[in-house]
Amino acid sequence: MKRYILTLLLTIGLAITASARTVYSLNDGWQFFFKLETSSDYARNISLPHTWNLDALSGKGEYLQTIANYTRNIYVPNSWANKRLFVKFYGVQSIADVFVNGHHAGEHRGGWTAFTFEITPYLKYGADNSLVVVVNNAYQNDILPTSSEINLYGGIYRDVELIVTERTAVSPLYYGSDGILIHQNSITDTSVNATASIYITSIEDKSCDMTITVQAPSGETVFSRFMKSRIEPNTPVDIPFTIDEPLLWSPDEPNLYTVNVGIGPRQEDMVSVVTGFRKVEYTGNRLKINGQPIKVQGVSLYHDRAAVGGAMQSRHYDEDIQQVLDIGANAIRSVTAPHSQYLYDRCDQNGTLVWIDTPFTRAPYLSDVFYYSTDKFKQNGLQQMREVIIQNYNHPSVVMWGIYSLVWMRGDKTVLDYVKQLNATAKRLDSSRPTVACSNQDGEINFVSDLIVWQQDLGWERGTYDDLNIWRTSLSRDWSNLRSSIAYGESSSIDQQTDSSMKPATIDERWLPERWHTEFHEEYAQRLAQDSLFWGVWINNLFEFGSVRHNDGISRKGLVTFDRKDKKDAYYLYRALWNKKSPTLHLSEQRRDIRPDSIQKIKFYSSAKEAPVLVVNKDTVKVTQYAPCQYISDPVTMNGRNSVVVKAGELSDQQVITIRNSLRQR
Repeated sequence: MKRYILTLLLTIGLAITASARTVYSLNDGWQFFFKLETSSDYARNISLPHTWNLDALSGKGEYLQTIANYTRNIYVPNSWANKRLFVKFYGVQSIADVFVNGHHAGEHRGGWTAFTFEITPYLKYGADNSLVVVVNNAYQNDILPTSSEINLYGGIYRDVELIVTERTAVSPLYYGSDGILIHQNSITDTSVNATASIYITSIEDKSCDMTITVQAPSGETVFSRFMKSRIEPNTPVDIPFTIDEPLLWSPDEPNLYTVNVGIGPRQEDMVSVVTGFRKVEYTGNRLKINGQPIKVQGVSLYHDRAAVGGAMQSRHYDEDIQQVLDIGANAIRSVTAPHSQYLYDRCDQNGTLVWIDTPFTRAPYLSDVFYYSTDKFKQNGLQQMREVIIQNYNHPSVVMWGIYSLVWMRGDKTVLDYVKQLNATAKRLDSSRPTVACSNQDGEINFVSDLIVWQQDLGWERGTYDDLNIWRTSLSRDWSNLRSSIAYGESSSIDQQTDSSMKPATIDERWLPERWHTEFHEEYAQRLAQDSLFWGVWINNLFEFGSVRHNDGISRKGLVTFDRKDKKDAYYLYRALWNKKSPTLHLSEQRRDIRPDSIQKIKFYSSAKEAPVLVVNKDTVKVTQYAPCQYISDPVTMNGRNSVVVKAGELSDQQVITIRNSLRQR
């Protein structure tokens, strides 16, 4: 521990000479123990990000919803006696109570957003200071979500920072944000009129000197201003500015500007935020960015993966965003709640559109109560919405705010009033972006948000795939005034294969063959390929996710397995349809490599420019394209082991199919 303190002091010494505001990682040096263990004698040494439910993921332990303590010391040198210290947590699941030297510094209720507490009044200088965080991941009736399929893994599962500032500084306390919001007032091809709202905090000053500069993507300064500003609690200093001939942000050209704000005559405090300027519109059945219509091809993302649970780090997000780009999606949905800021930074940089949900949601379990008409419940939802919007306000990739997901109006009719309150709050905080909701219900609740996304499962447990066309016709006829999109997806296991494509009337979660999943997506993709009714399509989901509410602890509703190792056939279908930069050629049903019937048809997906050629046992077989990128062969007779090869230009794929006829099986 002494070596760690010495290293920290050396780092501090170097940092103080470089800048008055310094930020230190507090990810190392923690001890962790459960409250029921009664004593820190049981503590384990851990580093952040951390969750206590990794054993449940591996099947070696029970999924725990409980209370645990995180402790560590922070050495504060005497040289910081005139400074202010803040601790910022980027995510604690779900309730955090923070204590410094036994003093309660603050409580945060909600597991998905950042929060910051000032700890200056509780510190001892020239000494170690005790930091204790009490964390609770149990469901609470006044903290959203109260109904969900996802695991609330528990723990300090994102980064923690110590922020050291002068006595007057850009506030780290404004809803867990950087304290600077860039408002886009008007945008044209020739100019951007914007306002920087800067929240200042001071212990003693009533006014301060302030400098703001705006740098173009090239690094060139395109705006600069020095001014003296009055400091008023909870009221920002608004600085309007104009950029001529701007480089606008778009999916094709994700141009980013940097806004630097300095406080004091010698810029004793300095904060920089990155943003982009673009206009988001929704007209008719189209979403537009800078006046250009965008056909949204999106994938839903949950918040975990095998081996790490919810404690994902930057390298995990890098791998996931690479999968988003590989499949050819141009948008992601952060289901239930926001992801790490790092993911949205990457989306800003590569031009991926983002929809972020507020955690007002309902899981498909009749045992769940998703809505409590209490003041505490409602205020918590509004507080979490404010944090979601303000913390992600400057990201140009974020183009819509989700206000609810799959809620219904059965029972308490004030649900509708609350949805309207959430929507009004979102519009009041940010009128530049549309609100959106995901619905599988009829009724007035669908008319609140600017955009609506219909979650459908026709052809799975109810109806047939042909009912999708009937539903679309009805939607166009009766609710054409709604700006609609569609979301769909079902579960499957790559370890389960079947020779029958016929699904039973009632699907057993324990038996979800991949073939059914593939057929579901093929049918939807075929029927929606030339659709003009919807402004977008959302696939549920890109990845499987952890859920103790499912039989084996995993929701299999994904195109890629929970461990990210295997892509299901439907992944390659969408890659063929969406990825315009890299062509796809993929034989489907390769995991169904032993089949009983000697007469087979071979299916594959191709987006290659060249016509595909299918060869079975060295004989060329005729193929037919029956839907965009979907091909099927004429019947071919097989016996024993059979080589199957498909080629298109330089692309090729192959498999071996073994035929085991019914006589030999007996």
